[in-house]
This record gives sequence, structure tokens and C-alpha cells, in this order.
Amino acid sequence: MCTCITMKTRDVYFGRTMDIHYRFGEQVSVTPRGFRFPLKSGDSFENWYAMIGMASVQGDYPLYAEATNERGLSMAGLNFPENAWYGEPIPGKRNLTPYELIPWVLGSFGTLEEVRRELSSLWLVNIPLDPDTPVAPLHWMISDAQGSSIVLEQTREDGLRIYDNPFGVLTNNPTFPYHSMNLNSFMNLTSSPPQNRFCKGLDLTAFGSGMGSIGLPGDNSPTSRFVRACFNRANSLCGGTEEESVSQFFHILDNVWIVRGSTMAKGNICDTTTYACCMNASRGIYYYKTYSNSQLTAVRLTESNINAKRPTFYPLEEEQQIRFIN
Repeated sequence: MCTCITMKTRDVYFGRTMDIHYRFGEQVSVTPRGFRFPLKSGDSFENWYAMIGMASVQGDYPLYAEATNERGLSMAGLNFPENAWYGEPIPGKRNLTPYELIPWVLGSFGTLEEVRRELSSLWLVNIPLDPDTPVAPLHWMISDAQGSSIVLEQTREDGLRIYDNPFGVLTNNPTFPYHSMNLNSFMNLTSSPPQNRFCKGLDLTAFGSGMGSIGLPGDNSPTSRFVRACFNRANSLCGGTEEESVSQFFHILDNVWIVRGSTMAKGNICDTTTYACCMNASRGIYYYKTYSNSQLTAVRLTESNINAKRPTFYPLEEEQQIRFIN
């Protein structure tokens, strides 16, 4: 599970909820310019652009769940079980494992146009980081400094596919074309008071606010979270200041937040929103809150961490912060 959105006010914002039943040692991570990433193919690459995001750390190697780079290009990987498929290496292709994809994209490119040109040579391969770290089944949302987005999926049936994403939203299963089609089922919803279309001969009026959105799904399934996030994002009214924009972004994510105990997976496993984040992609600021600490914490790209010799890691603030005023 997970929900990812992008939003544009004065700046461009990108972020997600991480809905999962375990923790993966995540930390806010800044990879500096010029850091060399080894690849499972035996090759390596040196990133041109610094990036900031949430990652599990293996030595100095950040395994990013989501990140943004200093050019405002952002990317997140979301769970895509039973659909994601990775093949064997193909000669002549750029063979990358899924965990290598975010560092390669954000370290190498600054615009969606640059990404699109290179994705035609990409192939995702089924090679784990190590015997104890299986390959995660993922699909990805990529957004740029203008707020435009694409979705990247590789399935057994269709191979590697790139989809334009005019909604600026991604969740989980099914595939992105299904989510796009499914939105047509909700074209009657409105944020305005509803009009009487039931029968012209009856005097029917709305008796409360919000009745134009009757039928907006409220459950935690990926398809419902996709619709709900699209509706709230598309109808969002927000000022352009940093404080207003960040607050509004988290309000949209709060609407798809998974309360502990409300969603049980197979094996009596409890899915929970372990953290939610909002990245100001225009300024390189990473905001987050966790399930146990609802106060926002922020980490910035700075001249110091952008030009460091090694990645910089910031442990999460997990203890609930409460401000008493008397």
C-alpha cells in the first residue's frame, strides 16, 4: 500500500504515505553530487545531481523509497505486488535492479524529457541486493519541476511501459491504465452543492454540505485511495506560501492515512501509515511526520550536504512532540 501525489502552488511539492506492516530502518538521506553508485551489472555511475529522500541504508548505499533532486525531479516507488515483473539481463540494454532505479534517474537527469529519452534503453532485472533482501515489486511515479508526471511499470504481459499521469496521483494495484479508466465512474462527483437530476418533477434539495461528493469511496483499497486522492487534489484550494502549501499537502495525504488496525493483510498483518512526507521539489526541503510523531520535521539540501564526500543520514524523530501553552 501507499499513496503518492504531486501538487503545484508557487512551488512544486511531491510526497507520499508509506503504508506498510514493518519498518525498514528508514532515515532521511542526502546523496551529494559526485557520489559513485555501484551497479549489480558490474558497472557504476556517478550522480550529477544531489538528492534528498527517505532511504534504508546499507553501508553508505541509500535504498531510496522516494526522493527529489536539486533540479526538482522527484520519484517514488510504490508497492505493485503480483503485477511487477523483472526479467533476466538483456545485452545492449541498461540493466538495472529496482533499487538502483531512483538513484540512477535522480542522479542523472533534471527533466522528464531527459528521462523519457533514456527509458527506452532501460530494462529492470531480477537481481536482489543480497540473499536476505528480496527484490521489491514496485511501480514508480516521476514528476518534474513543473509538476508534470509519468508512471513507470514493468509487467510480464506488457514489458516496460511509460504512462503520462495527468492526475498527479499513484497508489498500488491494479495497473495504471485501470486507475485511469476507473475515474470515469466518478465523473458525477462535485465539490459544489449537487443539482437535482433525480426527477425534475420533485422538489429535491441538498440538506447538508458535501452532498455533491456522495459516492466518493472512503475505504482503504488502492483503487479507492486513488480516486479520493485525485478528488481532493483536483479540488484543493491553497495559498502559495510555504506554510499553506505544506499544510494543504499533508491534509490531502491525511485523507488516505491508514489507521493502525483498520486494514489487516493476509496472515493477520496490520498495514499502517508508518510515515508521510512532503518534499518541496523547488527548494530541496524534505518534510515528514511519522505514525508516532505528528509534528512536522524538516531536512534541507544545503551547500554542506550537497558537496559532502559521503551521503548524510538523519535519523527520524519518532517521539511525539507536544507543545504545552500553560
